[in-house]
Amino acid sequence: MKMETESGIASIQPGFARTQILVIEDDPHMQKVLQRMFHEQGYSVTLCGDGQAGLDAFHAAKPSAVILDLVLPNIFGRDLCKIMKAEQPDVPVIVVSAISEVVDKVVLLELGADDYVTKPFSPRELMARVQGALRRPQKQAAFSTYSFGECEIDFAKMSARRAGKPITLTAHEFKLLKYFVEHAERVLSREELLNEVWGYNSYPTTRTVDNQILKLRQKLEPDLADPRYLQTVYGAGYKFVP
Repeated sequence: MKMETESGIASIQPGFARTQILVIEDDPHMQKVLQRMFHEQGYSVTLCGDGQAGLDAFHAAKPSAVILDLVLPNIFGRDLCKIMKAEQPDVPVIVVSAISEVVDKVVLLELGADDYVTKPFSPRELMARVQGALRRPQKQAAFSTYSFGECEIDFAKMSARRAGKPITLTAHEFKLLKYFVEHAERVLSREELLNEVWGYNSYPTTRTVDNQILKLRQKLEPDLADPRYLQTVYGAGYKFVP
């Protein structure tokens, strides 16, 4: 059973599983707004006012999703996002910030953030983003390691080697590569990759995908001028050919 609340969002009544939401936000007023909004939906909420406390709570509370401000004491939001996604890539991180420049959105999504909501925001919009991230199936590969060419990838440990030498991939590069591996030989459009990997349904430019794939090619391809594994299908998108 659902009821309309003062925030205009349908409230889920007792009996709904209390999913844990971690809110890392240093503004006391915004803390109260978010706490009330999630409580009305039947979620449990942990509030933290600085980056270090947020990281400690992330380890202790094992949340189902994280709401993250960017401007925080002790640990900046960008750094915190990178740490959390490296440790638990399947936990959705939704950034809520007054910073609205596209470049900031690109950086955060490349660090692994699942979504980005600009303040001021509609409670209904934020709740829809959070619930969408929670509903989004976290696809688990039937393998933890995968090899192609000279590359050896351990998705569980988030480590990679090429020709026996360690290479560094970001949390988001692991996520993108894993999606390609899970859909080997299938042409994936830029829009699908944005929706399924970035989790962002209305991103302003598909160049984000092109830039991320270029970085992967630089690290994985034997010949950047003639990609063998991450191939471009002109007019359609990309496909991974192992």
